[in-house]
Formats: sequence, C-alpha cells, structure tokens
Amino acid sequence: MAVKTFLLPDLGEGLTEAELVAWLVEVGQTVAVDQPIAEVETAKSMVEVPSPFAGVVHQLFGAAGDTMDVGKPLISVADGMGEPGDAADGGPAETAVSYREEERAGATPPPVEVAESGSGNVLIGYGTPGGSGATGRTRRPKGRASAVPAATPPAAQPASPAATPPAATPPAATPPPAAVRTGESPVRRPGAAPLVVSPIVRKLARERGIDVGSVSGSGAGGMVLRRDVEELISGSSNGAVRAPEPPAPQSAVASSSPSPASAGTSPAAFAGPADARSGLGVAARTPLKGVRKTIAQAMTRSRSEIPEATVWVDVDATALLDLRAALKAADPAGTPGLLAFIARFVLAGLAKYPELNTRVETAADGSQEIVAFDGVNLGFAAQTDRGLMVPSIREANKLSARGLDAELKRLTGVVRDGKATPQELTSGTFTLNNYGVFGVDGSAAIINYPEAAILGVGRIIDRPWVVDGQLAVRKVTELTLTFDHRVCDGGTAGGFLRYVADAIENPGAVLADL
Repeated sequence: MAVKTFLLPDLGEGLTEAELVAWLVEVGQTVAVDQPIAEVETAKSMVEVPSPFAGVVHQLFGAAGDTMDVGKPLISVADGMGEPGDAADGGPAETAVSYREEERAGATPPPVEVAESGSGNVLIGYGTPGGSGATGRTRRPKGRASAVPAATPPAAQPASPAATPPAATPPAATPPPAAVRTGESPVRRPGAAPLVVSPIVRKLARERGIDVGSVSGSGAGGMVLRRDVEELISGSSNGAVRAPEPPAPQSAVASSSPSPASAGTSPAAFAGPADARSGLGVAARTPLKGVRKTIAQAMTRSRSEIPEATVWVDVDATALLDLRAALKAADPAGTPGLLAFIARFVLAGLAKYPELNTRVETAADGSQEIVAFDGVNLGFAAQTDRGLMVPSIREANKLSARGLDAELKRLTGVVRDGKATPQELTSGTFTLNNYGVFGVDGSAAIINYPEAAILGVGRIIDRPWVVDGQLAVRKVTELTLTFDHRVCDGGTAGGFLRYVADAIENPGAVLADL
C-alpha cells in the first residue's frame, strides 16, 4: 500500500502557521480529489483545505485546536491497494507532498507512457489516461519522507468510526480544454493539472464557477494566482471557461469536532497550585492562539514601533441626522447608514491630508521611508464571535456613500461568516472604528499596524450645546484620531480631524463638492 502524506500549504500571504479548527474526515474514510478534509483558521479567515489525493485516510496529524506549521504533515492518504502494513514491511515508502510540488508537476511534462485504458478523471498534479486511448503520465516524487508504520495510532482519532459513509468515488469528467499560456509559459495539455498552488485560489474559482484550467496564469511558469481569478470575476480579463458547480462531496464530521466559532476559545479548566504572585487559586489557563494570538501580535507591534499621539473633538451631528432622515423618508431602502456618510467625509479629508494615508517602511539597512498611496483602502473594525476583524474596502475613494454602505454591509457579513480572505483583512491603509455601537463616548485606539492613523467615532447622544448664543439640546458625538507622529505633526492631524467634524456638522456643503 502506497501512503502519501500531504503537507500543510501556505494558505496565502506567506503565512507560517494555521490553527486546525475541525477535521471533516475520519481515519478509514474514502476521500476524493478536492474533497474538503479540514477547516483551518489563518490570518483571521476560515479556509477549507481540499485533499490533493484520492484514497483512504491513513492518519490525521493533529487535533482540533492545535496550531499547525506550514510545511508539516497534515494528513496521509493510502491508495487502498494492499494491506496497511505493506509500507512498513518493505513496501512503497510514504511520500510527503505539498500543494506546490503536487500542482507544479503539471508544468514540466514527465515521460509519457501509453496506457490501454483509464478513467479520464484528472487528479491534481497527475492527470490520468482518458478512456479513448489518451496517453497517461507517470511522476517520480520530488521528495521522500521516512515511512510511518501503519500501526502507529493516529494523532486525532475521531469518535464515531461506525459512522463512516460509503466510499466516495470521484465522478468521471471530460478533461477541460488546454489553456495556452503566453510568453515562455508552457502549454497545458489535456489531462494535465491546472497550475494552482493556493487552495484559496481554487476555492474562489470553484465558488464563482470558473474552470481554473482555462485561466492564463500570470505567475512563474504559468502559475494561476489569486489576482488572475479576481480579474476574471471583475470582468477585466476574458477567456475563462465557466464550469458548472460540482456536487458537494460527501464528508463526515467527527462528532467530537468543535464548531468553528467555538474551537479554541473556551479556557481549559486548570487544577494546580495557587498563583505565586497573587496567592490566589488559578481558575483556568487559556492558550493565546488563533485570532487572539494574531490580534495580540499586531497590537504589540503597533505599540512598540509606532510613536502615536491622539487628538479628539466633540461634534454636533444634528444636521447629519436630519439629512439622513429626510433621505430615508424619500427612499427607505436605498439610504446609506450614518457610518457610510462619515466614511465618505473621511475619504474627502484624506484627499486633503494624504499624510495620514501612508505607512513607514524600514529597509534592511535600517533606513526608513514614508510610503504614500494612490488611493485609499478603508478598513473598518467589525466585532465577530471570533474576535475583532478589520476588513478593508478596496479603493474606497472611488465610491459614493451608497457604494460605501453596500461594501460595509457585504464585508461585515463576510467576516462574521469567517470567509474573509487574508487580502481583505490585511490590505487597509486607514481604519475607521465605530466604537459607539458599544455605548462608549471615546477611546484612545491602537493604530492598526502598519497603518499611520485610525479614526474613532463614539456614540451619538443628546447633550446641551450652544447654538447662536442659545443653549439647546443637540445630537453630539466625539471623534478621536490616533496618528503616527512620524508621518505628520499635530497641525496636519488637527486639520484632518476638524475637516471631518465640519463635514458632519454641515454635511450639505461637503456633499455638494464630492
């Protein structure tokens, strides 16, 4: 029996680890190519990892809640031929394969052998002979790992082996047409694997009905990158073959697997001696991992590297509320929310004070430079069950208040469902934080590293306010700007904050110029 071990791939943006949230398969279960085998969380996004092999699950490495390193074993799959002890008794050695090795196998065709018959199904990185006399391919593994005896107990044994479903057989399919690469990229032959490394890219293409085999990759050797699929989705590139949505593969979820929202979030009960510092008994110890670990690292780096300063101002928001109420009376369904209007004012302010839409980069020799951007990716803080997320609206400066409102709603839903991509969570250049939803007036926020500033909006409440020399009750909120003092001084920060405050107090004048 040949056993292949699949190594955890880099799931995007050069990440080095991921938290295993739940297994979607059991030891002994038959899996098909591209069948989801595990849910992992990385860079605050939840990702389903598909299997690059078809066969029987031989071993699961790790348990739900464990932190897995990229490049380390995730799962091993047996081809189902022979007895489980064959590999340990001198049979084929266990082969360790990553997505990169597996899928790059299609870039340089290995020696061709004539096969009499075949299923016609295309396996990732291999391709199989077609039923009409097509040629098959053999592949020599690029790397070997030491054999793991089949008798070794699996690292995470699911609770209900009896619930294993019948073997899932991948449906026969006609290989997609060859995609011709331009320049020096190779020509993909029928039956060859699409050149896709990241499972995120494959999942994105599958959800949008795009056949990745038809995409002309812009990466090295014709590798299909995330931007290639996103360009097709946005309509900026042509020639993709739309594929029908494949039937969802059958998978068994171990009864002992925790839900994505709860995995790794409950503190483990701890029985031990009293705390030496306080003298109190220790009630629990909660590992700092997953989302909390990511947040902790980002906040620590921000406070340790950015010399921040904070300015704030109280703002009369009565006119903005009146404007929105009038618009809502005329168009209840299409009126943007208050945060969308404030976001529009923030973007106009950044156009006047672009120093706040920058970041400081340090070179290898220790020299630093301020990087300015042609456009704004506006991040906004969104509280979810798994922690605070900051997705960003790409090129928000090009959107109207209605467009911003639509993106705010869409991205909030994406992050709360755990489906945000690392790019959506790490590409911001300025952050807007509405902490007024928590019923607080102000906060000295921590800058979302490596950005240069964050603007906070407090709750809007009735407060006494002087209007034309007379005391009146007005709708008042507090704006708080925390900024990197390396990129600008207080005059710039104060000018930006005053501009946004004036826009809220007199929205008609500002909106007329936008």
